[in-house]
Amino acid sequence: MTDSARHVDPGETAHVDPGPTAIGTWSGGRFMRFGDALDDERLISLLTPDESIKTVITADVYGLGDADALLGRSLAGTRREDVCVVGAVGHDFYTGQRDGAKGFPRFTDPQLRDAGGYADYLRMATERSLERCAIDRFDLLLLHNPDRTGYRSEAVWDAMSGLKDVGLTRMIGVAPGPANGFTLDLIACLERFGTAIDWAMIILNPLEPWPGELCLGAAAQAGVNVITRVVDYGGLFFDDLIPGQELPPQDHRSFRPVGWIEAGRERMEAMRPIAQRAGLSMIQLACQWNLAHDAVQCVVPTLIQELGAEARPVEEKRAELAALPRERRLSSADVEAIRRLGDNTGCMALKGASPDYTGDSKPDRWALDQNLEDVARRWGIDPQRDLALAAAPAR
Repeated sequence: MTDSARHVDPGETAHVDPGPTAIGTWSGGRFMRFGDALDDERLISLLTPDESIKTVITADVYGLGDADALLGRSLAGTRREDVCVVGAVGHDFYTGQRDGAKGFPRFTDPQLRDAGGYADYLRMATERSLERCAIDRFDLLLLHNPDRTGYRSEAVWDAMSGLKDVGLTRMIGVAPGPANGFTLDLIACLERFGTAIDWAMIILNPLEPWPGELCLGAAAQAGVNVITRVVDYGGLFFDDLIPGQELPPQDHRSFRPVGWIEAGRERMEAMRPIAQRAGLSMIQLACQWNLAHDAVQCVVPTLIQELGAEARPVEEKRAELAALPRERRLSSADVEAIRRLGDNTGCMALKGASPDYTGDSKPDRWALDQNLEDVARRWGIDPQRDLALAAAPAR
C-alpha cells in the first residue's frame, strides 16, 4: 500500500454508509462453521454487493486472512464508491498463539504488548486487511471482540481514532462478542468514548431480545448507530431449519442447548400471524423487528446452506434478504408483542462483566466493579435482575 493511498481524505470521495441490510464473510460456512461450506464461485457470488445489498462485513481473523482475500475477489467488479466495506481487527493471529476453541488472543493481551504498542499493531493489522481486500480504506472499522482493556483503554481508542486521521477508515466502531453479553462494558465504553465511536455491532433478534436491547438507549444517546448480527437466530428464521435437522460436524451452532430448534420454532409459530398480516417472511419479520429500534440502522443475518434435500438454496435466502421492504410494516404493538413472545431474559450466563462471575479476569469474563455498578445504576439496570442467569425451575 502506498503512502498516497494511506493518506487519501475520505471526505473527497463518494461513500455509502452501512445498512439497512448487509452480508458478512462468516456466511456461507467457509470461515465460520455454519451449515455446508460453499465453494469459491457460490461464496463470491453470495458476498458480491449489488443495488439491493451494498454493505459487506469481514474480520481479519476469519480464515486467518482468507475471508478478506475472498471478499477482495467479490469486490473486484464493483465501483468502490458504490459499496460500504466494513472491516474488523482485534485478534492477534500474527504473533499470538491459538488457544484451541478459545481462538487467538486479543492484541491487548499483556503477554503480547503493552499500551505503547497498541497503535502500531492496529495500523499494521488494518493495512494488511486492506491489502487482502484490495482496497485502500474501510468505510467502517470495528474493534473486534475486545477484552476488558479494549472497552476501557484510552490508548486503544486514541489508536482507533488515529486510523481515521490517516485515511485507513472513514468511521470506527466496536463489535462485542463473540458470545452474548458485554452489556455494561459496552455502555461504559459508549459513555466514555462515544464521541469517537460511530457504530456498534451487537446480537439482537426476536428470539434473543436480551441482553442486546439493554444497550440500545445508551447507543442512541451517544449518537452511535447499531448493526445487529445473528438476526436469523442460528438460521431458524429462514424457515428451513427443522426438528431433527442434521448439522455438519463441528457446526458453530453446537454450543446452543439441546432442543433449541424445537423451542425456537414453537415461539416462531406464535409470531407467524404477525408476519403474515404484515406481508413479511419470517426472516423479514426478524429484520424489521430489529430495525424498529431507533438505534438499529443495519441488519446482517447469517446466510447458511443447510444440509439435506429439502434445504433452501442459500441464494434464495440472499434474495429474500435483498427483498426486505424498506417501509416499516410493524406497529409498535407488533414490536412489543414479538418481544414478549421471544423473551429470553436470564437464559444464559453472559460474557463480559457479570454478577454471575467472580475471580480473576479472563479474556471473555470478569467481575463487576464499582464503575460498572455505577453505569448500571445510571441506566436503570439491576445486574442481579437484568444480567444474571435465571435460576432453574424447581422440579
